[in-house]
Amino acid sequence: MGSVAAAFDARVVGHSLPQSLYLAPAAFDFDLAAIFGRVWLFAGFEAELAARGDYVAFDVGRWPMLIVRGKDGRLRAFHNSCRHRGSLLCKPGSGSVARLTCPYHRWTYGLDGALLAAGRMAEDFDKSLYSLGSVHLETVAGAMFVCLAETPPPFDTIARDLTPLLSPHRLRHAKVAFQSTLVEYANWKLVMENARECYHCATGHPELSKTFPVQASAHFDIDGDHARRFDARMAALGLPVGPAGEDWWQAIRFPLNPSQKSMTLDGQPSVAKLMCAVGDGDIGSLRWAVEPNSFCHSTGDYTFAFSAMPVGPNETHVVSKWLVDADAVEGVDYDVAALGELWTRTNLQDKELAENNAAGIASPGYRPGPYSTEAEALTIRFVDWYCATARAYLDSV
Repeated sequence: MGSVAAAFDARVVGHSLPQSLYLAPAAFDFDLAAIFGRVWLFAGFEAELAARGDYVAFDVGRWPMLIVRGKDGRLRAFHNSCRHRGSLLCKPGSGSVARLTCPYHRWTYGLDGALLAAGRMAEDFDKSLYSLGSVHLETVAGAMFVCLAETPPPFDTIARDLTPLLSPHRLRHAKVAFQSTLVEYANWKLVMENARECYHCATGHPELSKTFPVQASAHFDIDGDHARRFDARMAALGLPVGPAGEDWWQAIRFPLNPSQKSMTLDGQPSVAKLMCAVGDGDIGSLRWAVEPNSFCHSTGDYTFAFSAMPVGPNETHVVSKWLVDADAVEGVDYDVAALGELWTRTNLQDKELAENNAAGIASPGYRPGPYSTEAEALTIRFVDWYCATARAYLDSV
């Protein structure tokens, strides 16, 4: 850990990070322990577990996780590891089960994590001592968050302040219409530094630039009559715009470019049945982002969610989900290809940018360079949060 601590000591504020923090295996291991093992992580949507017995299984770094809706309707998160010899209970993905049964030796758990059956154990074997390991789980207006730490950071402010912004989008009455996973050969921090700024958007994302205000500065600070009219219209509609947030999350509703009603290739809604019908769905975009690895855009017709999961020092899996109203009918209210096309193109463009960035950082000539305080304010915010969180961990061990 000494080399990692030295890299943080060498960091120049307002600049990109020292090379080793992007490339070194030791830095990757550190990030899992200091960041992903201690903070709240966006984990998906309640709508993905609509019925009792529904589950989603996924990895956080090297750590398998499981979220299940119990027979009592409650959501619970567990370590996806059998208490017998540690096998996965569920392969990554989703499904529905009456019980959680280990495929190795058939140890069987209830949906509340309690061990129900363990064959051929001694008569005095106490099943109550071998429940699944619990993981902290919280929800906000249909969005799920997990924390692997024994004592998680406070959650009350995001629950209080994000709820009024997100609730109008009715995420609990939604479904995942499309999902994709993109492998990017770049460190997760490079993926997220790119995701936190639009300095590159005018040239890197020509399709996104049609609807997205790529010249916005700082935290989507947009001046002019168009922005003032938007804020006045949202106030008249009773729709809060923010901004809201803490150092680890932020949310704001902002106007799309003039005459654009959704973040699609043509700027028009891609789903006829709106998720948020206020103002006929012409409500800009609510961007809500959570450190270390996610952002979402909720427009009137759909919600797009982006999550970057670290896999290795130079590999990140970008999981994207498109949510629509639960009653929207594919082929009638929306076309999956049209719904997913803008962000799929954007993701592929960002993959190329992040991988090119990673290749250049590997050069012996790499030196940390200065961020633009106007165009990369949210990237600076992300890197400052990352370094502060890392420093707090170093000071605690």
